[in-house]
Amino acid sequence: MSRKTLLLPIVSLVLLAVGASADPGDRPPAQLRYAGDHWTAWELPAPAEGSQIYTVVPGDTLWSLANKFLGNPYLWPQIWEQNQYVRDAHWIYPGDPLIVGTKVAESTSTLEDVDLGAGSGGGDTGASSAEGSGAKSTSAGEGGGERLANILDADAAAGAPRPFGSETDLYCSGFVGELSQSFPYTIVGSEADGLNPTMNTRLGSVAGNFGGELPERFGLATGDIVYLNAGAGSGLEPGTVLIAVEEDEPVVHPITRETYGRLYRYAGRVRVLTVQDEMSIAEIVQSCESISVGTHLKLFEPQPVPLGRKTAPRPPNLPSSREHLENAPVILVAKDRQVALGQDNVVFIDRGSVDNVAPGDVFTIYRINKPGLPPVILGELAILWAEQHSALARIIESRFTILVGDRIELK
Repeated sequence: MSRKTLLLPIVSLVLLAVGASADPGDRPPAQLRYAGDHWTAWELPAPAEGSQIYTVVPGDTLWSLANKFLGNPYLWPQIWEQNQYVRDAHWIYPGDPLIVGTKVAESTSTLEDVDLGAGSGGGDTGASSAEGSGAKSTSAGEGGGERLANILDADAAAGAPRPFGSETDLYCSGFVGELSQSFPYTIVGSEADGLNPTMNTRLGSVAGNFGGELPERFGLATGDIVYLNAGAGSGLEPGTVLIAVEEDEPVVHPITRETYGRLYRYAGRVRVLTVQDEMSIAEIVQSCESISVGTHLKLFEPQPVPLGRKTAPRPPNLPSSREHLENAPVILVAKDRQVALGQDNVVFIDRGSVDNVAPGDVFTIYRINKPGLPPVILGELAILWAEQHSALARIIESRFTILVGDRIELK
């Protein structure tokens, strides 16, 4: 019996613990391949030079690995971002190599080498050289210990990078696209369609409350089986993950009052189970809202939640000028078309990747004031994902109520 035959029955899949947003109904990819000494679903790349590589063992999760290597389990998207060959954020395999950091050369300096000499910022440190100022660490009585404590306190205040949002923000929001947009796949039926019997009696066919005319249910959710209008002939295969898209109303620009595009909502995710030439059977593995027959689908592209460090907001006494903000980007529309917005609300802005907007960018939010008065600083938002002409963002701080049409400026 070959080694492959021996290994196959004992392959164990490791579910990624990604917090409350993980989907308990997710199934592992169906197509596995043998990669040297273990089974995996992924095409393993050659590790980048200088990377710190960790080999997955049974019981590992991104959550636990982020806690082990980054000191914070909530930073698991940072590890996923470095290992983009992992196409599904819910599965890793024992034996898979993961980049968990960068190798750093050991330092020969000690605290005694830290330059604690006078400086306006008090934050620049470095090893003193024989030809330098010769400054050495001083005793606490001379102020050196206090300055070192201030440096460490400032470091701690900055904190480790934290996610600007969550998977739900990314995968249950949507995007602003063209008024008329086509999608490659559609849900054309579900198991629920077959649960509506027509009862034949001596009086003929009885429909209505007994079945026939009325569906078993009016919406589909996690765990329901659905049928798609495409199969192997369209490139689908077992394990393919699709995202469900619901068409919403057109979006009117709050400043120009012209139609900017259409809002498309993400309703959930669907995983293909089996395929035929022109049809597929799939399962809804995550639902953000009720999904219906006729819902369109496109390929799901997992994206890491952008990370960033919280920094002090712009002081309210130093706003940008009214003239500078006249043609600035604006908040275009809010998720669920909410009107009064505040911290943690998800919004869309009227700039995108063609305008160099990128995930992780932070913008200050302004409202134009009465004539003769400076603009008011309302808060901040962070970009989660950018389409060509719009971007998804989350409000990360608010001083006052924020409205659609408020201006934003890159921080």
